[in-house]
Amino acid sequence: MKKPVTIKEIAKKLNLSFSTVSRALHQHRSISAATQQRVRETAAEMGYEPNQTAIFFQKGKTFTIGVILPELEEAFFAEAISAIEDIAYDSNYTLMVAQSHDDEKREKLLVEKMKNHRIDGLLVSVAKNTNNFEHFELLKNYGIPIVYFDRIPPLKNINYVASNIETGSMEAVNYLLKRGHRNIGLINGPQSLISSGQRKEGYIKAMQKNRLKFDPTFVVNCDLSEAGANEALATLVKHKRKPTAIVGFNDYVTAFAIKQALKLGIKVNDDIEFVSFSNAPITKYMQYPPLASVEQFPAIQGQRAINTLLDLIKNKDDSEQGCYKIVIESELREHQ
Repeated sequence: MKKPVTIKEIAKKLNLSFSTVSRALHQHRSISAATQQRVRETAAEMGYEPNQTAIFFQKGKTFTIGVILPELEEAFFAEAISAIEDIAYDSNYTLMVAQSHDDEKREKLLVEKMKNHRIDGLLVSVAKNTNNFEHFELLKNYGIPIVYFDRIPPLKNINYVASNIETGSMEAVNYLLKRGHRNIGLINGPQSLISSGQRKEGYIKAMQKNRLKFDPTFVVNCDLSEAGANEALATLVKHKRKPTAIVGFNDYVTAFAIKQALKLGIKVNDDIEFVSFSNAPITKYMQYPPLASVEQFPAIQGQRAINTLLDLIKNKDDSEQGCYKIVIESELREHQ
């Protein structure tokens, strides 16, 4: 393997000192434009490539951003990462992307690995099974800023970008109430997720504003898996006041519930009407899609998250800088 060309070799060829060539390559003002041009041309001819490690050390940055997501196969996160990557590229940053697969142990390991690779900052949507967030808190000791998006941990003084789930949930329930439903079930997510609480809170407020009593037995939590969604649906259809409508945690959970409902002989969007969250492309390919879905704007969340992180990286020495708490309004979208 051919050894990389060094500054010493360029200096020897041009009969210049090491320091002169080094300063010329860094466009130092003390070196004339003509000498700089000559050095750059010779360096290019010889195939010289800058030592990135030395440059990073000099600037105190690696120009690398870590991104940890639950599942890239989910349309929401795929759209978000695409938007994040575009801005990172335009800002001369490289992304180090990893999936937690909703596993707390794996998430902790990924944080440790990214810290060891000296990332300048971290974007993360937390795993649904994460209950201990010390691995993120430890990054503060290394001066690595974090911006959470979509799935936000229940921590104080954090930077985050999220969709307004509570108002989205209110819209979803109001939509079903206007269609004449009174027994409305909610297949919710794990209680550890803030967004599960926000869905429930929106559900309660919508019912109460319409002078309807909140029945906690109409809210069933699940682990977002197909088996969990099936179990939640079974619980609701066995309810003494069988629901005529169900709000699902997201389009995937709702798709699982609809599939199971069909197996049970339930006429979807007739016996039971469904409304969901995410507005993912999956609904376009479903024979019986939910009637509507709450759009959470993943691309906008991704854009706002990385722009916030870049700002934190740029101004990380500013001790007066407060926390960013960015909330993007959701929007109910009917499916034709």
